[in-house]
Amino acid sequence: MTIPSPQSPQNPASQNPAPQSSGSQSAGPQPTGPRSAGPQPAGPRVPRSGGSGGGSGGGLARGLQRVTASALGPYQSAVVRIGFAATYLFFLLRELPHRHELYGPDSPWHWDLARQLTEGNRAFSVLMWTDSTVWFEVVYALTLLSAAALMLGWRTRTMSVLFMVGVLSVQNRSIFMGDGGDNVVHLMAIYLVLTRCAQVWSLDARRAARNARRAAEGLPPLRDIVGPVLWAPLGYVLVTATALGGLGGTRWLPVLLWILWLSAAVWWVVDRYAPRSEFRTLLDVLANLAHNATLAVIMAEVCLIYATAGWYKIQGSRWQDGTALYYPLNLDYFTPWPALSDILGASGLMVMVLTYGTVIVQVAFPFTLFNRRVKNVLLVVMICEHAGIALLLGLPFFSMAMIAADAVFLPTAFLVWLGTRATLGRRRLLSRLPGRSRTPGKPWTPTRADGPDGRSADVPARDGQGGTEEPRLQGGGGGHTLVG
Repeated sequence: MTIPSPQSPQNPASQNPAPQSSGSQSAGPQPTGPRSAGPQPAGPRVPRSGGSGGGSGGGLARGLQRVTASALGPYQSAVVRIGFAATYLFFLLRELPHRHELYGPDSPWHWDLARQLTEGNRAFSVLMWTDSTVWFEVVYALTLLSAAALMLGWRTRTMSVLFMVGVLSVQNRSIFMGDGGDNVVHLMAIYLVLTRCAQVWSLDARRAARNARRAAEGLPPLRDIVGPVLWAPLGYVLVTATALGGLGGTRWLPVLLWILWLSAAVWWVVDRYAPRSEFRTLLDVLANLAHNATLAVIMAEVCLIYATAGWYKIQGSRWQDGTALYYPLNLDYFTPWPALSDILGASGLMVMVLTYGTVIVQVAFPFTLFNRRVKNVLLVVMICEHAGIALLLGLPFFSMAMIAADAVFLPTAFLVWLGTRATLGRRRLLSRLPGRSRTPGKPWTPTRADGPDGRSADVPARDGQGGTEEPRLQGGGGGHTLVG
């Protein structure tokens, strides 16, 4: 069951508050602290403990308030969600004609061998529950649908869990079919479960904005029927799998699934019957802590990937003499465009520059995170590098996975600008469709275009379906050094 991610409680004394959108993402009222409605009465001022003379105590308090009051990096986590869901969705679609040979009953890695391996390394895969072809088709289809729903941000909490289960099940069925990109997707599928990655650019955010508008108008929120409908059968499957020992030999996965399932019920009950209670605020704080900690783990994971790759390359003789790139450019398996590979491989200078440049960028990247300008330059270089790998070496899904992982470091201002451009492009496209009226006041057009991005300053821009654009959460607009 998916519960729309509510806004975090806003502390009036928090620094750099994010600007509020016309629609809030919270499905219910927002608990706030006391606000001053007029001039402050004269009187003696009490010095703050966290002021300029407060030392490290004030900075620690501000940092603690920041990581508990809001889920940081909403745009970065949304891009990571969209990127990895799209990567695996396109992979499953590409391998649809060959799914039986790769992961199904016709695989060279037979079901009995896969079962022995998963029992030995305590891996999890629902495909090991039975060797039925029908069951394999069901699992493959559900994994594909959950990836599509996660990419769109529909019932993100539930879909992220189903996506994780699908990725682990398919990959652990035939572990020798994957590459480095599959390992990254494997890890990120687990991390996404703990993030609030649907704050923006998702159908959940749009639904939460509609509920916020209804709350502002004094109307009750829309009744959530889909959430309980999803929650009940998934709970039955979880109980059955736990009783029959079908969750693998590890302890963390059953514990994680049970916590997620029970917390969804608690969150739904509290959000419905006590939206302004202190317990509701506590749930927000815990969710923000989990999100921010997981976001830090994702960033550390990306740094570890590049650092280990770079330092291992340094130890290789082909990387040391600058000829490492020459060999994959002359292998038939890695040359989808032979003519282009021949042109590039014929230039010794270009091969040496790209070989040394790859090592330098990978080794240097973790050390440049605290300098935004250098970090952004290296991000562009690495994204171009992965695009080149997809084009020259024929590894599109590996490149997509790494670009999605790199997106956690993209600057917030760039992502906001990119989202605005996409929104304006979508509006222009919808305006050209037959049956779309250009009469002022229609849902797709703003009433007055006096905002910085063409929006009305006081009227929310609407999309082609009459829904408001995704709101920007409190605390989401401000970046920090690592996120941007």
